[in-house]
Amino acid sequence: MAAESEPKAVTGYPAERVKAFVDAAVAIALTLLILPLMESVSEVVGAGDDATAWLLEHSGQLLNFLLSFVLIAMFWIMHHRLFASVERVTVGLIWLLAAWLLTIVWLPVATAIAGGMSDEDAVAKTLYIGSLVLVAVMSLVIRLYLRAHPALHALGRRDLLLGLTDDISLVLLFALALAITLLIPVVGYYSLLVMALSGPAQKLIAKMLGAGRPEST
Repeated sequence: MAAESEPKAVTGYPAERVKAFVDAAVAIALTLLILPLMESVSEVVGAGDDATAWLLEHSGQLLNFLLSFVLIAMFWIMHHRLFASVERVTVGLIWLLAAWLLTIVWLPVATAIAGGMSDEDAVAKTLYIGSLVLVAVMSLVIRLYLRAHPALHALGRRDLLLGLTDDISLVLLFALALAITLLIPVVGYYSLLVMALSGPAQKLIAKMLGAGRPEST
């Protein structure tokens, strides 16, 4: 009879409450994105303008809202997939999650700045795209922490490596978008279209890390 595998040493604290807290904080951040638009509606109503005037005047804010909503949702989905296999947390991991949440809850502020300033404002663009870089960096740091602490989760080595390819590609592509928008100001936030290269970037990084991705069917 084969010897039974030894159970993982119990370490840290159960992860359920931390997961619930993170989910609630992300939900609040998503909700806060809409506040600048709500305020602008009140201003238009007070001035006696119609809905068409509001849509034309605040089209930039609407686009920034939708973009930020999608990006925060993307970051949360990646976090949710990762932490579905996390069973316990340590104080160190909790602090890393708090730092990640700081970058997430800051995004509504960065979004409001980007939507309210002119397209030529380099500081506004740096704050917005730079914030996305920071979110991706913290996601990468958390995954690296989990990789170094296997007792906290049930993730396999290959799953961790594939996740690393996603995080690294996001860091590099957001950083590239920031560099483009600062070096070529006329491009503006369209530099974020480099995210369309995420698939090829992930495959290249996966090959470098020795973590092959399954071919899509």
